[in-house]
Amino acid sequence: MTEAQIDREVKRRLAIFNHAEEITGNVSMTCRYYGITRQTFYDWKRRYQELGEEGLKPRSTRPKFSPRATHVDVVNKVIYLRRHYHFGPGKIAMYLKRYHDVSISQSGVWRILRRLDMSRLPSSQRYKRLDKRWQRYEKQLPGHQVQIDVKFIAPIKGAPKKKYYQFTAIDDCTRLRVLRIFPNLNQKTAIQFVDYVLERMPFLVQQIQTDNGSEFGSSFHYHVLDKGIGHRYIKPRTPRLNGKVERSHRIDAEEFYRLLDGAVIDDAKVFNDKLQEWEDYYNYHRPHGGLGGQTPYERLRQKTTARV
Repeated sequence: MTEAQIDREVKRRLAIFNHAEEITGNVSMTCRYYGITRQTFYDWKRRYQELGEEGLKPRSTRPKFSPRATHVDVVNKVIYLRRHYHFGPGKIAMYLKRYHDVSISQSGVWRILRRLDMSRLPSSQRYKRLDKRWQRYEKQLPGHQVQIDVKFIAPIKGAPKKKYYQFTAIDDCTRLRVLRIFPNLNQKTAIQFVDYVLERMPFLVQQIQTDNGSEFGSSFHYHVLDKGIGHRYIKPRTPRLNGKVERSHRIDAEEFYRLLDGAVIDDAKVFNDKLQEWEDYYNYHRPHGGLGGQTPYERLRQKTTARV
C-alpha cells in the first residue's frame, strides 16, 4: 500500500471508533454498519491504546515462514527464462524439469509470473483461441516431407549494411532443422542449399515443399526432381501451409537473433558458425512444445526405433 492509502485507512479506523462512541454508543451496531467483526474492532482498539495511530496502520497478513514456498533459486530461474526467452509457463516448467530436475507445475510458474507482474507476453506470443488457430498436420515418417523457406536478415545497427538470407529446412515429422546463411537470394543459392540439406539430413527425403518465391523457380524445381525427390509448391499467399518453417523462423528471431552481438554479422563464415551452434542446440537440446517436450533428435530416435 502507498503512504496515502495507509493514511486513509488509519483515518477510517479512527472514524469507526468515533462512530461507536458518539453516534451509536454500541459496538455491535457500528460493526454491522462498517461491515467488520467485533473481534477486529477490539483488536484495532487494543493496538490504538498501546501504540496510538501507529498501531492502526494495516499489517501484512503474510506468514513469517512458508515451508512450501517455491525456493528463491527456482524463482530466479523462472525469471531468467521469462525475461531472456519469453517462454510461457508450460515451456518454463518443461525446461526446469529437463535441465535442472526441478518439478513445478505450469500453474505454479504462472503464479510466480503473475506475482512479479511478468504474466503478459509480447502481443506476437499471446494465446489465441483454438478456433482461431490453424490446425497443423504432422507427417508420420521422417523425410516424408521437408519444408524449406527463406528468412531475410536485416542489417544490425552498428554493423556493415550487408544483406544476408537464412535458408531453413525443417522435417515435417521430427522438426529436425538444417540452417545456412547466404549473401544472395536466387535459384543458385537455393540449389546449393537443397544439396546441403540432402547431405545433412540423417534420412531419405521424399518430398520438398516451398512457397512460390523466385528462388524456387524452374531451375530449382527440376534440380530437385532430378534427385528423385518430389517438389510441391504451396498455394500462393498461404504461408500457413508452410507453418512449421514459418514458426521456426519466429523462434529464431526470439531466441537467437535478439541475443546476437552485431559483430557476428560482419562475416558470413562467422555468421554461419554461430548459426551452426544454434542449429545443434535446437536439434539436440531444446525441448520442443510441439513434440511434447522432446528434442527433434529424440523424436527421430523414437520414430526410427518404432519402425524397427
